[in-house]
Amino acid sequence: MVGVSLMFAAANETLQMRIVCKDVTAEMLYDVLHDTSYRKKWDANMIETYDIARLTVNADVGYYSWKCPSPLKNRDFVTMRSWLPLGNDYMIINYSVKHPQHPPKKDYVRAVSLLTGYLIQSSGATSSTLYYLTQVDPRGSLPKWVVNRVSQFVAPKAMKKIYKASLKYPEWKRKHNPTLKPWIFPEQNTLPTISLSELTLQHAESLEKIDESCVSEEKTVNSDDEEI
Repeated sequence: MVGVSLMFAAANETLQMRIVCKDVTAEMLYDVLHDTSYRKKWDANMIETYDIARLTVNADVGYYSWKCPSPLKNRDFVTMRSWLPLGNDYMIINYSVKHPQHPPKKDYVRAVSLLTGYLIQSSGATSSTLYYLTQVDPRGSLPKWVVNRVSQFVAPKAMKKIYKASLKYPEWKRKHNPTLKPWIFPEQNTLPTISLSELTLQHAESLEKIDESCVSEEKTVNSDDEEI
């Protein structure tokens, strides 16, 4: 059984969720959230994601672009991510940074992750609980229906997709580089290194802000949300 609890304030405020995952270990959830190759199988809102560079054995910089309902503009992020095993539990957090080779793109609105994090807690030999918290500035005045859709449908559905993807991950991983887990084995990481001095904190005020508050829900076109 899966339980999702949700607290949502508004765009640019805090979204918090929790999902209880039966038959999914904390380690399995940790692998799923790290594995960018597998993310393409379950994240229907994703356009593109890739790792850019590494800072330390447990920190890197990556890119993620997110599909918004047309005619809203798609959003993208460049974030610094760090992770830490905590015994049988795990933590992953990220926030937006500026990378000199990855400036804002013409066809996207560069959004800002003020703070996003996952806490994975083991709740037994074969089960776990995933906590998710995010505070994002979408760099735009969004219609109220978008905020409501994200809080009531998109975000809870995404959490359930993570759970379902985790159930299928062991079988998928056995066929796709089963021993490759650079988030656990840093010697496998082949990303170029980057110094923290080359990055700066991404301040939302320095980015484009657009007004999409007048876009009506009837005019939007949603992409197919395919099951994995």
